Amino acid sequence: MVPDETNGEDGGSEAVDGDGGGDANGDDGTIGAAVVTVSSTRSLDDDEPGDAIVAAFEAAGHELATRELIESGYDNVQSVVTRLVDRDDVDVIVTTGATGVSPDDVTLEAVTPLLDKELPAFADLFTQLSYDEVGTGVLSTRSMAGVADGVPIFCLPDDVAATDLAAASIIVPEAPTLVSQAVGGRASPESPGEGDQ
Repeated sequence: MVPDETNGEDGGSEAVDGDGGGDANGDDGTIGAAVVTVSSTRSLDDDEPGDAIVAAFEAAGHELATRELIESGYDNVQSVVTRLVDRDDVDVIVTTGATGVSPDDVTLEAVTPLLDKELPAFADLFTQLSYDEVGTGVLSTRSMAGVADGVPIFCLPDDVAATDLAAASIIVPEAPTLVSQAVGGRASPESPGEGDQ
């Protein structure tokens, strides 16, 4: 993998493309993940929250389609996520950063208008698991998940413990099923909600 540092319409950013994405409908169930860190103070070399997300996907045998570090800003975040949704090798997108309560924390606001469907249970479950780890500190963190044009998107805080918890305990185990369902596949018979139709 070769870093591709760009400064274009997306604002300042760094990117590393993986060795190719997966295909959730493929025989091996491998999916291609895009990991985006939203930060004005980090580089890819010191991005521990992003490292934790990448490690969780790779430990499960999935592919890193791309990894990017971008500056915060509504238009910048929305532009990058839209571009990633349109990539054929990206099956799932996970962002980290700019989800707090400061005026510059706009990741959720930028991504929400792109969603066709929201997945509110993700934020509920993540908050519950985070509370067990950090107590009432979860009050100042925000997260969300949804689907845009068949691509699940997860937005996480900029914290290595939080991203590790969310990626390893929730996102990676559920991503193949979500990707399959989002592109029109059916859940296995034992999946919740299957009999509710």
